[in-house]
Amino acid sequence: MFPTLAFAEGAAPAAQPAAFQSMIPLLLMVLIFYFLLIRPQMKKTKEHKAMLEALKVGDRVVTSGGIHGELKAITPDVVTLQLDDKVRIKVDRSAVSRKIGVETTSS
Repeated sequence: MFPTLAFAEGAAPAAQPAAFQSMIPLLLMVLIFYFLLIRPQMKKTKEHKAMLEALKVGDRVVTSGGIHGELKAITPDVVTLQLDDKVRIKVDRSAVSRKIGVETTSS
């Protein structure tokens, strides 16, 4: 009457892989994400923080909005940029994205 059920009862159960073997692909993906995404981002963040701490009056910088200027005053949270002879603006210290100026490159 139900031949498929009869075959199903007599079938041997399939062997399950070990728990560790099923976790290997997941662990490999975590390692790949760490080395390709997380670690480089942490390194870049650390370098940016060190650059912000090393800022001094007279440095030429670019803000994250693309404004170029020279640092005239620095407080723990705010920096004052001089854009030209008459224009000075205050921006958040974290808005400074990079220093510019005389940089030597090896060729």
